[in-house]
Amino acid sequence: MKDVVLLTGAGQIGMAIARRIGFGKKIAIGDKSIENAENIATIMIQAGYDVEYFECDISSRESIRNLIKEALKYGEIVNFINAAGVSPSQAPIETILKVDLYGTAVLLEEVGKVIKEGGTGVIISSQSGHRMEQLGAVIDEQLATTPTEELLDLEVLQVENIKDTLHAYQLAKRCNVKRVMYEACNWGEKGA
Repeated sequence: MKDVVLLTGAGQIGMAIARRIGFGKKIAIGDKSIENAENIATIMIQAGYDVEYFECDISSRESIRNLIKEALKYGEIVNFINAAGVSPSQAPIETILKVDLYGTAVLLEEVGKVIKEGGTGVIISSQSGHRMEQLGAVIDEQLATTPTEELLDLEVLQVENIKDTLHAYQLAKRCNVKRVMYEACNWGEKGA
């Protein structure tokens, strides 16, 4: 059994981080596109890394749990990298919120349950979350602490309150920042 690096999002940013920290570890890559996951895995295998790849839709808790289950077959997850997401030019408002906001919250929660003591997590976000007006302490707290399955019910995240896909993306990225701050406390209690 090896220490495992779990990477969600088979793109160049995630691969660069996995290459930096993954030598000598098993790298498990999950992506909605199995072809993308296979392509990144192939590049990494050719460079000498030990990689497996899986299909994973981060907008689905079940899919995330299945990815984690597969990764744990190789050892304990010691590093987690989330580079998965969609951009404002790729998807409608609802998809952006479901993938970039809800999916990231679920990943933090589910990986947090199994991360090895001393483990680390990196969530790739965007400066977009900082390029909007402040939402205020109440909304920031809601984004950070609302139970994951209730996040998309928040008033601020209702489609009629979102101007366009860029605004949805900014909200998702703001939530990511707040959620990481909140979940860091939970991970820290486990020594991660």
